[in-house]
Amino acid sequence: MSTTQTTSALHQATRVLGLSADARHRIRLRLGWLIAVVFLTGMLSYGLPYYMLDLAARAHSPYHAQLRPSGAIGLKLGILGVLLFSFLFLYAIRKRWKWLASMGKTKHWLDFHILFGVSAPIVITLHSSFKLSGLAGLAYWIMMAVAASGIVGRYLYSQIPRSLSAAELTFKDVETLLARLAESLRHQHLLSAEDIAGFLHLPSREQVDSLSLTGALAAIIRLDLARVLHTAALRRRFLSPLRAIFTLGGLLPSGNRDLEDAVGAIRMQSWLATKMLFLSRLHELFHLWHVVHRPFSYSFVVLVVVHITVAMLFGYY
Repeated sequence: MSTTQTTSALHQATRVLGLSADARHRIRLRLGWLIAVVFLTGMLSYGLPYYMLDLAARAHSPYHAQLRPSGAIGLKLGILGVLLFSFLFLYAIRKRWKWLASMGKTKHWLDFHILFGVSAPIVITLHSSFKLSGLAGLAYWIMMAVAASGIVGRYLYSQIPRSLSAAELTFKDVETLLARLAESLRHQHLLSAEDIAGFLHLPSREQVDSLSLTGALAAIIRLDLARVLHTAALRRRFLSPLRAIFTLGGLLPSGNRDLEDAVGAIRMQSWLATKMLFLSRLHELFHLWHVVHRPFSYSFVVLVVVHITVAMLFGYY
């Protein structure tokens, strides 16, 4: 009975938070990552003998006509990179075009936004054949800054509890979920009150409010890492030495349903409590991220247009 209650509360929380992705979306996303990894790995393996040469020796390489930025393959990589970045901007445009906003879920769009955001810089790097100087080099490093800030933005986005429709949950919604999870944990017999209290040990509201934005971000990252390590430590207490090895010291699921239900419920409760405690600071961080990310993105677009225009007018070798 206790296991059923814990499982039910955890599953209800994960459904509301949107942690269970649509099966067809998962297939498309995994296929996209597979294609990206195979293509980029193949291109890097094919061009490695050329990329390892210094600039003077490349002109005499049999790969030069293909892999130089204006070569048969290099030029196509540049076009592909521009297309991938164009798809990236669809995520932002979607918020303004109603007909586009009605297509799919925001979370699904974000997943592919990340896929293109990771793939595009690598494609552009191959297009440049690792020649990162001049105007093209400036555009390249701004592109890398955009990609790095995108990773930070994705992390911040994931910190704010959201429903399946990607709408931000209200305090009342989260309080209801926390109450259900707490009730379910009272009926399980695997984890002690001390175990639960250890997971839920958080700084006070006054401490959080006194932190700088960088300090708040560091605290959130520290608590997220501590949650992972605490989960692993709890699992190891119930695992044999051999099973602990196969689960990488408790970092991977144990296969014990009762244990995973209890650990999942307390981890969810800890995650929700942490995010609600830092919610106002997260909104400040998210706003600051937009202030930084957008200028980099727009300046990159300008430099790309200038680069393409110069390459078409004067050639680029």
